[in-house]
Amino acid sequence: MLWTRPLTVWRLLALLLASELVRTGFVVSVLPVAGPSLGFSTGLIGLMVGTHYLADALAKGPLGLMTERWGLGRLLTLGTVLGLVVIAGTRLAPSPAWLVLGGVAWGVAYAALWPGVMSASQAFAQPERTARALSVSNLVATPAILAGILLVGPLMQTRPETAWTVLLGVQVAALILALTLWRLQLPRQEGIATGRNPWAGWSRVGVLLPAAFAQTLAPGLVITLIYPLLARLQLPLPALILPGIVFGISLGLSLWLAGRLADRTHPRRALAPGLLLLALAFVLAALPGLRERVPLVTLILGVGYGAFIAGWNGLVARTLPTGHRAAAWGTVMATESLGNAIGPILGGAAWQLAGPAGVFGLGAAVFVLTELYYLWPGRRLGMKAEVGSGL
Repeated sequence: MLWTRPLTVWRLLALLLASELVRTGFVVSVLPVAGPSLGFSTGLIGLMVGTHYLADALAKGPLGLMTERWGLGRLLTLGTVLGLVVIAGTRLAPSPAWLVLGGVAWGVAYAALWPGVMSASQAFAQPERTARALSVSNLVATPAILAGILLVGPLMQTRPETAWTVLLGVQVAALILALTLWRLQLPRQEGIATGRNPWAGWSRVGVLLPAAFAQTLAPGLVITLIYPLLARLQLPLPALILPGIVFGISLGLSLWLAGRLADRTHPRRALAPGLLLLALAFVLAALPGLRERVPLVTLILGVGYGAFIAGWNGLVARTLPTGHRAAAWGTVMATESLGNAIGPILGGAAWQLAGPAGVFGLGAAVFVLTELYYLWPGRRLGMKAEVGSGL
């Protein structure tokens, strides 16, 4: 067992799954399909989605601090209520002002979810299993996000009433889960220094931020170019099923083995090889003849990403200050969100200038620079986060 309070963490993870399925299904699948019939233009939908995610990113740090004062359960309940109101309001009484303003309010309240889940996962993790617990929490929402894109979207095209019912039903389930967590308070672990100075230890958070931005920037370069890349390689979408299976298996095995290594020794021993493998995968993808190397590239990506996720989460757990941990998680995750936002912009420009080679070459350079950062200025990471934890 990874956590000392597994039932609490499982409810949090279930809430995260439900919330991400609904949000992704709503903004990525439902709005683009149903927008014209609701009187929403493409520009308006883009404005709503952009402001929603921007509000989510910018509010993560402040909302992380508020969870420590008001309680995580209360803020999670507020977020699920606002989500239900926005979706139901869009379905029953659509209006442009309601859509945008409601989306911003939902984004602000939603910002408490991810930092809260990660903080709780860390707080309730079994000793010596923190990296694995955080890695599982970090990746558990991936199937829900995919379901919001690949299941809700086709359902909206063929049976729109059913799609709306699914979204509302899952959001109601999320609200019920949040209500069961109403009294949840994250344990306070303030040390002597933090008690005297609430900003003690935050310099280590600042050291984390450049790398947090860079490592989400690199995957963001290719996120919007998957379909153009498949067209360039003349690969149909079903051709990715086998490489996807290879990626999933290699990711799972690497995540568990690298997590054990990160927990028992130091996260850097998983993080450094993970970054190098990711850089290697991007280099191989940048070379001519990628179509024949897709299985190899996905295998290396899976192993590298699993090691990277385990090492990164373990390093963040060691580095964040023990006081105001939720706010620190929010600050790091807000920086990661900015990397995700800027990555597609740079990726699109690189594609226009140099095609796939430019995109993957830029991604490889980002991973190498991030690796160099961890080898030099990033050596300060975790130096004083835990008594007796050395680099």
